[in-house]
Amino acid sequence: MLSNLIGRICQSIIGRLVQGISLLGINPNFLTFIGFIVTLMAAGFLAQGKFLHAGIVIILSGIFDILDGKVARKTNTVTTFGAFFDSVLDRYSDMALFLGLIIHYSSSQQTIYVVLSGIVMMGAVMTSYTRARAESLIPSCKVGFLERPERLVLLIIGTLFNKMAPVLWIMSVMSNLTVAHRIFQTWDQTSKVTSPQDPATFSASEVSTPTSQDPK
Repeated sequence: MLSNLIGRICQSIIGRLVQGISLLGINPNFLTFIGFIVTLMAAGFLAQGKFLHAGIVIILSGIFDILDGKVARKTNTVTTFGAFFDSVLDRYSDMALFLGLIIHYSSSQQTIYVVLSGIVMMGAVMTSYTRARAESLIPSCKVGFLERPERLVLLIIGTLFNKMAPVLWIMSVMSNLTVAHRIFQTWDQTSKVTSPQDPATFSASEVSTPTSQDPK
C-alpha cells in the first residue's frame, strides 16, 4: 500500500517535470548531457570517499536519465542519434563512477577493492557490449539479472548505507555472470542456425547499429 502510494507520488512528480520541460522546448539530448555532468560530480564524490554525497547525486542523475526519454516521447523527438548518444554517455557514466571508486580505494591503499572496482567496471561495460554485439547476430539478448538500473540501485544502496564493500562483491559476481549468460544465449541461438554463417558477419563492426532502446 505504502509502496503504491510512493510510486504514484513519484510518477506524478516526474509527469509534471516532463510537462514543464516539454513546454520549455528543451532538447532531450541536452538533458542526457546534463545527466552525464551530474554523474561526473557523483564520481568526484566517490573519489573523495564522500559516499553519502555521491549517493544523493547518483539519484539526481537517475532522474535526468528518466526524463530524457520521457521528454523525447512526449515531444515526439525520439531519434536514432538520441538513442546512440544516450547509450554512449551511459557507458562513460558507468566507467566514471567506478573510476571514482578506484581512485578512492587506491588512495586508501585497499588493493582488493581497487581490483574489485576494476572487475565491476569491466563487467558493466561488457554487459552492454555483449548485448549490442549479440543483437547484430540474433534478434534479442536481454538475458541476465544485473543490467544498468540494477547496478545503479546497488550503488545507491552502497553509498547511502555505507555498504559499498559488500555491494562491490555482489556486482563483481553478478555483472560477469550476466555477461556469461549472454555469451551462452548467443552461442545457443547461433548454433541452431542450419546454414553456415557468413564469416563476414563476424568481422563486421564490433557493435550493432543503435536502436531506440539502449543496450543496458
